[in-house]
Amino acid sequence: MADVTPVRSYAKGIDQAPRKVALVASLVRGRTVADAIVILNHTPKRAALAVRKAIESAQANAVNNHGFDGKTLVISTLSVTVGARMKRFKPASRGRALPFQKKSSNILVEVTGELKPKKAPAKAAEAKVEEAPEKAAPKTAAKKPAAKPAKKEEKK
Repeated sequence: MADVTPVRSYAKGIDQAPRKVALVASLVRGRTVADAIVILNHTPKRAALAVRKAIESAQANAVNNHGFDGKTLVISTLSVTVGARMKRFKPASRGRALPFQKKSSNILVEVTGELKPKKAPAKAAEAKVEEAPEKAAPKTAAKKPAAKPAKKEEKK
């Protein structure tokens, strides 16, 4: 592989604790994208869906936006960090309120791979130049005027 910058994808605000998401992320860290998606499809954890979507997003970014070959993509970085926490209260006995926090996670996925080979633009330009005169010849030919229908004689 040449010196190619990795392609990133972020999934922010996943409504699950980072500890649970990191457990699933460790299953696929360092694998190819195709292997990771197969593993996550068969993982019976709720966090597997969020991690799979983040990996598929990074794959789509690499193929569609950066010209990578989809078959050669490898997960170079897969990190799970702490997201925003929402402070909530749970009712308890004798009129009390017990505080707790709803935790969220952020997932960062970086993929690297090989770029698709670029097509030579010179051949395409020559083909267009050769086709242009052939198409222009029929257009320059004199057009025949449309024949008008003959008038019918009326009998009285």
